Amino acid sequence: MPPRQSDATPRPDTRGDVNTIRSLLPYLWPVGETGMRIRVVVALSCLALAKVATVYTPILYKEAVDLIGEGTGFAITALVGIIIGYGVVRTFQQVFAELREFFFAKVGQRAIRKVALKTFRHLHALSMRFHLDRQTGGLSRSIERGVKGIEFLLSFMLFNILPTLLEILMVCGILWYLFDIWYALVTFVSIAGYIAFTLTVTEWRLKFRRTMNEQDQRANTRAIDSLLNYETVKYFGNEDHEAKRYDGSLERYETAAVASRTSLSLLNIGQGTIIAVGLTLVMLMAGYGVKSGAMSVGDFVLVNTYLIQLFLPLNFLGFVYREIKQSLADMEVMFRLLDVGAEIADRPDAIDLPEGPGRITFEEVKFSYNPDREILKGLSFTVEPGKTVAVVGPSGAGKSTLSRLLFRFYDATEGAVRIDGHDIRDLTQKSVRAAIGIVPQDTVLFNDTIFYNIAYGRPAASPSEVEGAARHARIHDFIMSLPEGYQTNVGERGLKLSGGEKQRVAIARTILKNPRIFLFDEATSALDSTTEKQIQRSLREVSTNRTTLTIAHRLSTIVDADQILVLEAGRISERGTHAELLVAGGIYAGMWRRQQESTEEADARGPDPEPSFAAS
Repeated sequence: MPPRQSDATPRPDTRGDVNTIRSLLPYLWPVGETGMRIRVVVALSCLALAKVATVYTPILYKEAVDLIGEGTGFAITALVGIIIGYGVVRTFQQVFAELREFFFAKVGQRAIRKVALKTFRHLHALSMRFHLDRQTGGLSRSIERGVKGIEFLLSFMLFNILPTLLEILMVCGILWYLFDIWYALVTFVSIAGYIAFTLTVTEWRLKFRRTMNEQDQRANTRAIDSLLNYETVKYFGNEDHEAKRYDGSLERYETAAVASRTSLSLLNIGQGTIIAVGLTLVMLMAGYGVKSGAMSVGDFVLVNTYLIQLFLPLNFLGFVYREIKQSLADMEVMFRLLDVGAEIADRPDAIDLPEGPGRITFEEVKFSYNPDREILKGLSFTVEPGKTVAVVGPSGAGKSTLSRLLFRFYDATEGAVRIDGHDIRDLTQKSVRAAIGIVPQDTVLFNDTIFYNIAYGRPAASPSEVEGAARHARIHDFIMSLPEGYQTNVGERGLKLSGGEKQRVAIARTILKNPRIFLFDEATSALDSTTEKQIQRSLREVSTNRTTLTIAHRLSTIVDADQILVLEAGRISERGTHAELLVAGGIYAGMWRRQQESTEEADARGPDPEPSFAAS
């Protein structure tokens, strides 16, 4: 099979703002959800009614001013009627604005939820290669910003920018209708100039904002990476080094932030000048109109009120435009994650793995992570049902690659990996992984309770089943010795537990899963010799009549294996039982002899105490 093209890196930036918005629209107008669509229609109707009330309010104000301007002889009932109408319209303006939010809130939040969930699921569907090439801190930040970007875009663009543009058109139409085209033209040109100036300067200022975000993300990624590797930092005494790297990003952020803030002053000065010029021109025209008798005092107030009313929401245009651009950029990054194709995907006709004994077969398997370095070079072996096959060999021989291929984190470049005769590429990934239970060498636990971490093997398991798995893993007594028992929190990545305790939790988790195939990848490497013997006895018990593939470093743990494969440079150089390989006097016999000598030296030195949760 030819190697597949990796899609670990997103495609070049070809989306654009329009396409980003287009990607969001289906979530705002969801197919098959009539209730949500009704909410959208009602919300937009309320938006339009709120704007109608907004532009009608100054007209009532004008009529009241004209009535009062006639002198003391006006009818008080007429004034009261106008003022009551003014109050009612202003109330409607607020009511419709709130109803718009009331009906649209669920639509917006549902869209945010669906996009976030889809992105989360998609990230889990991507290959291990993608996640190895990306930094988790930066990735999580991209998703977080993308979700916040959607929320901001919905809040401001839909209910601030669009309504303001609608109001501008309505006001210009009213001024043209009530007076003449010059009032509408001056108003339109003033607002258009204000908008053009604001957008131009803001676009220039965006480069500072981009630099700020880049440095913020870099600082955040470095901080998370440093804190996750807390022990390594301490081992090498590199606290100052980490602080300097972090401060370097903060310093660059500071420079960009200062430039962004000072350029804001230039923007505000220009905006204030344009507003003043526009208001002055319109008020001069209205003043001449009143002088000539073509306009009333109320008309003068009306024109002034309209312009002030239009310019007020535009005061935040620079901020809103910048944030919308940033929101679109953040959304684009998140949607581009959705564009990344899954390197390992189920075929359209993939089936679930049928029930079976769990025979594992590697047929002339070749594999390479990179084209220039082949890891496995035509590997062939079979693990019969109910049998245990161990794989040993030096670092870099390809031992751990076997587990990654079996779990379909990667696909073989050539050849096939089969379970019960089925090429795993023809099966659904979920069913394949459900059939295999693994105890990895590097055990990573969730920052949750011991109970949760064991139950992760089968989340629906009962407390008694979780406890039974812990007993099999020889960790129940330790758990019960803790003040909070199974509800003890293990900390970030399980750092509150020793290596041996973490590994026993991982073993209990796999026992609870109850798979047909067991895969032990250096499963007891972090245990002392006494505990190791206990765990090995437990593992033999639970793996009886189960297909078991063991990747081992300590040869003492695999002496009872039905077959031992010695892997060297991607090929099987020796195979046989423990006794047969010792008699052969080859690579395995040499490894056994060296490990026995190391063990004797370690026993002479005495055991090293291992820190544990109970001792802390």
